[in-house]
Amino acid sequence: MKHTILRGAVALTGTAALALGTVAPADAARAGVREEKKAVQWLAGELGEGDLLVNEQYDFADVGLSLDAGFALKGAGRKGAVARDIATAAAGQVASYTQGSGDDEGGVYAGATAKLAAFTLLVGGDATDVDGIDLVAQLEGVTTDEGPSAGRIVDQSIYGDYANTIGQAFAAVALSRSGSDEGGSAVSFLLQQQCEAGYFRLPLTADTDAADQSCDGAEGQPSVDTTALVLNQLLELDATEDVTAAVDAAAAWLGDLQKDNGSFGTGVDGEGSNTNSTGLAGWALASVGSCGKARKAARWVKKLQVAGKHSDTALADEVGAIAFNRAAFKTGKSEGITASANDQWRRAATQAAPSLQNLSKATCKQ
Repeated sequence: MKHTILRGAVALTGTAALALGTVAPADAARAGVREEKKAVQWLAGELGEGDLLVNEQYDFADVGLSLDAGFALKGAGRKGAVARDIATAAAGQVASYTQGSGDDEGGVYAGATAKLAAFTLLVGGDATDVDGIDLVAQLEGVTTDEGPSAGRIVDQSIYGDYANTIGQAFAAVALSRSGSDEGGSAVSFLLQQQCEAGYFRLPLTADTDAADQSCDGAEGQPSVDTTALVLNQLLELDATEDVTAAVDAAAAWLGDLQKDNGSFGTGVDGEGSNTNSTGLAGWALASVGSCGKARKAARWVKKLQVAGKHSDTALADEVGAIAFNRAAFKTGKSEGITASANDQWRRAATQAAPSLQNLSKATCKQ
């Protein structure tokens, strides 16, 4: 048995969707969730002609952010066809996204491999044949086989190892879903990245040979975003005793961290509230049926979404977009979404848009 993600009418078992993704809920349950619809419409409209998000400041197709957009579209239960188009477009860049070239020829990027494999599975594709590349085998090749780091993904690159807990979570789900022999150890290593307080850290232990690879052993820094992302991934794994305990601890930590106004910061003392962290936390809390907290988070995000009432500002043509924070929203109203600011707005939308479904009581039930 796998966990059931509780989103009211969007509840599903782990066999139906990957973490950060859901199947489309019934139309009746969607009634009135205009804010979320506008958000995903804006995000989908940002895709270029090649079905990928193009960084306007530096003029390149951002495959990683495009996959985030696809996860958001699926997580909102909308535009499944667009998500599949993103998968097809990303598959066309599988080598450049997941493998090294030039001086780094022969390199393999573990987090990118895991993310694309996970997204491919989400949209119903075959992760063993993504434009001719077996991403499952490629991921197994960068997964440590033995020792204190058994199950850990590691970049193979002349530029160093930048694999982190988010990539590890994608790897745990992708390998487990694919029936890989490496799945169990990838999950076990992922669970070590949860600190006693309940949160998951982002960086992994720098020394892959260190005897203690755990979060507590390295005094990992709290991270709302990482914890929320990993929590949703954990819900897609077999509900073992260890996984269930990790889900409960992560959800409790997130719930305790929510501010009175419904918002979340990054988890680091002194950091202000933002829609990235608030959206992800609200999304995750809804996943475990903590609907009151999820609704409070959605209401806070809604305040930073461009609506029709902003028609007399520079954001008039950006209805549905979500600002990162109050300062970004204020600047946007006077300057619009400039090329230098566009990336931040897109990232806010990919993480916050699905949380807006919780504005409706029909879409999240305890």
